[in-house]
Amino acid sequence: MHSDSADVQKSIRTYLMVGAALFVFTGITVAVNRLQLAIPAAITVALLIATFKGSMVASIFMHLSHEKKWIYGALILTAVFFVFLLFVPLFTTMDTIGHPNPSQTMVPGAEHAMEH
Repeated sequence: MHSDSADVQKSIRTYLMVGAALFVFTGITVAVNRLQLAIPAAITVALLIATFKGSMVASIFMHLSHEKKWIYGALILTAVFFVFLLFVPLFTTMDTIGHPNPSQTMVPGAEHAMEH
């Protein structure tokens, strides 16, 4: 692989800028933690910061910004499948929402059998 000096300098500059941005976002994470936000807000802010940091690492250090378009299709498919898997427990219990669980209900008179 042949690279000229200008390409190498540009790559180094990009790595340093992303490294500095990651350092800044880490500082923002620590600062937000000291704000004592409500739990839902704290989780939302933490996930947003982590998303920015993760996307920078993936696009620059893992070289996804230079990949072919098909890699994005595979990445999107993986993300969609992951979100689907998160909701599988909800889909499998949807017909029992609001109904008592039969395994947790007592049969009338069964409390006497349990005492003996």
